[in-house]
Amino acid sequence: MATSLSSHISLQTSESKISDFANWYSPETGIYSSKHPSISLPTDPFLDIVSFVFSHKHDGVTALIDSSSGYSIPYSKLLPLIQSMASGLHRLGVSQGNIVLLLLPNSSHFPIIFFSILYLGAIVSAMNPLSSTIEIKKQVSDCSVRFAFTSLEKIDQLNNLGVHAIGVPQNIDFDSENIGFSPFHELIGGRFGKAPRPVIRQQDTAVIMYSSGTTGVSKGVVLTHGNLIAMVELFVKFEASQYEYSSSKNVYLAVVPMFHIYGLSLFVVGLLSLGSTIVLMRRFDGNEAVKLIDYYGVTHFPLVPPILTTLVMIAKGATNTENSFKSLKQVSCGAAPTSRKIIEDFFQVLPHVDFIQGYGMTETTAVGTRGFNTQQCHKYCSIGLLAPNMQAKVMDWNSGSPLPPEYYGELWLKGPAIMQRYLNNDVATKMAIDKDGWLRTGDIVCFDEDGYL
Repeated sequence: MATSLSSHISLQTSESKISDFANWYSPETGIYSSKHPSISLPTDPFLDIVSFVFSHKHDGVTALIDSSSGYSIPYSKLLPLIQSMASGLHRLGVSQGNIVLLLLPNSSHFPIIFFSILYLGAIVSAMNPLSSTIEIKKQVSDCSVRFAFTSLEKIDQLNNLGVHAIGVPQNIDFDSENIGFSPFHELIGGRFGKAPRPVIRQQDTAVIMYSSGTTGVSKGVVLTHGNLIAMVELFVKFEASQYEYSSSKNVYLAVVPMFHIYGLSLFVVGLLSLGSTIVLMRRFDGNEAVKLIDYYGVTHFPLVPPILTTLVMIAKGATNTENSFKSLKQVSCGAAPTSRKIIEDFFQVLPHVDFIQGYGMTETTAVGTRGFNTQQCHKYCSIGLLAPNMQAKVMDWNSGSPLPPEYYGELWLKGPAIMQRYLNNDVATKMAIDKDGWLRTGDIVCFDEDGYL
């Protein structure tokens, strides 16, 4: 996140040149619009994200694979497992509006638990399982958490905070002899009948994720069912539509944590609507990741800059990269800037793999910009074009005036994926979102003459 405004670049944008941007930039309003066609979002106010995701028809076979054990969950069993877990949670006392904490690493259980909570109209709050005691206590207090899913080691800690905590095993194993996991197995494997579903609206809160925003102080980002639906449509489904190959044949390697908006948007929610296969790693190991790419025929690898650097180093040391990475079609990078040098090194060792970058925030439900390369246009160092249905402004930090293309300023975003508010923090909400719905990101950007950031 940038904290100060760069000076205007020396190149002046003439009036005649601004007229060339007419399709995506308005000099009268200072608003940048997406160059992509708008997408019609569902208008039913009573549509929830669980119903939305599982209403999509696809021919996907395997949904989730745990890389450490090889255990897999087929799409045919995914919704029944979610409904079973929801019934168990209902019997436990979880009801609409309750907030359930997920203090978990990546696992095949994460999406099942996530959707089962939302199935009941309850709310998920996710956080890093390595969080400190002070951080956990703060989030539990902020969210008024009543229930939690975590590791066995954290159960006593959460119980002492007045939270009913359930230990989650690494893999689904109904024959596990560890008595500590019995409550979890009873929840997911019990036959309690279908839980009653409450009325859930798109505007209802679905998730509370924590973010430092532009102030550096962690705040609860309130995201609705409608925000998640918009994310699926404008980020995951839209990106998949740009390519000719079938999404149900894609295999994704999930290293980015599911408790982060980047991992949540892809591996917990979005990709399951497309029928793609997700291979899960609990923690990243470079050499192990390469083995998994080859073994499972991974086609897509979303990652962050440090992992990209490691991948490039391993590929440089490989004797035959074409055979080692032959299934890989695309690497996508987000969450932080990537150096041009690493991108150049990437193409030296993996020239057959597409590379794109993107931009999003917890406050935008991961929706923002996304790269897309064609034979005519390759902008690997760009973070891409605005997503469909999204608008932007580039604001002069000092004057507060909007700036045209090729000028640097603070990025403001507006669209259907923008958060509802910060939890219990009206002051921070008003500082972040103005009266017209524009989110101040705090990041300094510049649109180029083609509309790329």
